[in-house]
Formats: sequence, C-alpha cells, structure tokens
Amino acid sequence: MIRFTVVTITYNAEKVLQRTLDSVCSQTYQEVEHLIVDGASKDQTLAIAEQYKQRSDSSDNGHQVIIQSEPDHGIYDAMNKGLTQASGDYIVFMNAGDSFPNASTLEEMVHQCRLNEFPADERPGVLYGNTNIVDSEGRFLHPRRLQPPAKLTWRSFRHGMLVCHQAFYARIDIAKNTQYDTRYRFSADVDWCIRVMHESERMGLSLCNTQMVLANYIEEGTTTQNHRASLKERFDVMRRHYGLFSTLFMHAWFVVRALFH
Repeated sequence: MIRFTVVTITYNAEKVLQRTLDSVCSQTYQEVEHLIVDGASKDQTLAIAEQYKQRSDSSDNGHQVIIQSEPDHGIYDAMNKGLTQASGDYIVFMNAGDSFPNASTLEEMVHQCRLNEFPADERPGVLYGNTNIVDSEGRFLHPRRLQPPAKLTWRSFRHGMLVCHQAFYARIDIAKNTQYDTRYRFSADVDWCIRVMHESERMGLSLCNTQMVLANYIEEGTTTQNHRASLKERFDVMRRHYGLFSTLFMHAWFVVRALFH
C-alpha cells in the first residue's frame, strides 16, 4: 500500500497550525506519516503539535506523527531535515496554515493515478494537481492563477511555477537524492521541483496529473512578503535551468501579460 509522508515546517505558527493538523488528521487514507519539523518555536506551536500527536496516536486513523524541534538555518534547511527522515513512498510539503481540500484527497489521488497498479520502480516520479487560494482563516478566495498543464515536464516551469509546492508530490527515492539548495532563501522550492521533474524524465518515469485540487494555500506566505528578492532568485533559478536567452524572453512575456491581465 502506498505510503505518504506529509512534512509540515513550523516556527512560531500557533495561530495557523491547528487547521493544518486537523486537515491531515482527517484524511481517510491510513498510510500517512506526518513529520512536523519545528525550528525551536517560542510560542505554543510545540504544545499544539504534541496534543495533535497524542490525539492521532490514540485514534484508529493509522497515521504516524513524528515531531522534531531544534534551531535550523531557514525553511529549506528544515525541509531537507524532513527529506532525510521521510519513510513514505511519496513526499509533500504542507506548511502551517495550508490544508487538504477534503478528507478524501489522498485516497482519491491514489485512485486517480492508479498507484497500486504500478511496480514500485515504475511508479510516477511526480503526482501533481491544482491549488485553491484561501485567506488566513482558511476561507476560499479563488483558484490559483497559474494552473498546471495537462502534461507537465521539467520544461514547463519556464512559464512560471505552474504547480504549487503543496500540490507537488515527489517520489521519495528521487526526493531524497534531490536536496533543497539552501543558497536560495525564497525560491529553492522552484529549483527543487524542476530538478525532481528532470530526474524523473531521466529515469523514464511519468508525471501524473491527478486533475484534482490537492491543496488549500494561504496566499500571504514568506515569498509574497519578500516579493522583490523572490523574483531575483526565480530569475536565477530559471537562467540556470533554461538558459539566459529563454529566461529573458519569458520574463519579457510575463511583463506584457501582467500589463494586459
């Protein structure tokens, strides 16, 4: 049976964490490992996480909750810690405040991609889908503006990050060999997704479009708050993967598109 590792990175997240924990706990799919990687929070984040672990351990949902709390060197360093610990078949990063759209999301995804029909070494390298944007209270605002293509490849991200990080499930063997580049403060997730997809293509693996909404994402994240620095990093990521000319051309198109949007 396919096992999912959900990694939640936290630091002083007491105001938004509970919604994420409730969302994971409510998943009807039983083979779930939930890693909470905390950066030594100084608020009630750890207490909330411990209560959640006790509730999950005493339930019959079949989930395993593991909590680690220690200082880190930023969100991508914490994500690398999650990669190191993960033991599932697929891994997804769902940060504090983000959530699944409904209780059957994981179960439906297994069915949509027919994951149990593949030999282990032939399973898709990536499972991906759509994202809804929600406010700080978890209320639906609108679908994410950038939408996944019907057929995703590593070249697709020339047009922007078409799949949200929280709606991108990487096969664990590929993910573990593709650490986040911690030189980036805001855009290592873009770089990581491209490298995971590139490696999947090299291995001859498919990328499965679930044709589902896989995540509710809070719009006001770290990247949004540091928009200018994030854009500079994304330009560098795209230049490294797609070349300078292609990156300049696509960014010119982004500007034109924004003017007429």
